Amino acid sequence: MIKNETRKPKNIDWDQIHDKINKTFSLLERGWAFTEEQKENILKERAKLFAGISQKKDENINYRSVLLFMLAYETYGIELEFVREVYPLKELTPLPITANYIMGIINVRGQIMSVMDIKKFFDLPEKGLTDLNKVIILQSNDLEFGILADSIIGVKDFVFDELQPSLPTLTGIREEYLKGITSDRITILDGSKLIADKKIIINEEI
Repeated sequence: MIKNETRKPKNIDWDQIHDKINKTFSLLERGWAFTEEQKENILKERAKLFAGISQKKDENINYRSVLLFMLAYETYGIELEFVREVYPLKELTPLPITANYIMGIINVRGQIMSVMDIKKFFDLPEKGLTDLNKVIILQSNDLEFGILADSIIGVKDFVFDELQPSLPTLTGIREEYLKGITSDRITILDGSKLIADKKIIINEEI
């Protein structure tokens, strides 16, 4: 007699998937100059990975993939949908007559891009520059600029519906740009508000 065997679904190694994502960001942190074809393949692979991650969870739950980084000894995060890449902080050219939180400009493979020190923007404690500093390049439509991170931690998924309101100690300009606080006290920034803020755009006439 032939028994009908029910095939069990193949287990997916989600730790391996996250490891692949983090390795991709690790390559970008080191400033590797990818060809356009390589960059397109990386983005396609990342999209597949994120699609797979979302399938493992309840569709009714609002999961988001977030890039985590350090600012003034605190952990912050921003949604990956706003992140183009992570780039080393090198060959920074200061700009005169700009806001104190605009560090200057950098050349990212031929593209001139402004870099913003959000520690000053958020009135966080200052910390000296080290080799761990990275520029997180944000993008939305035609606008792109970099924000300075003390170091990059990695990528993690969060349930945005479970984010807590801003802490009482976070007031003023910081609270305005927050999505919320996670249960382990990670501050999630609102990427859409950062990118839409006209104060961040450098006047081309300067």
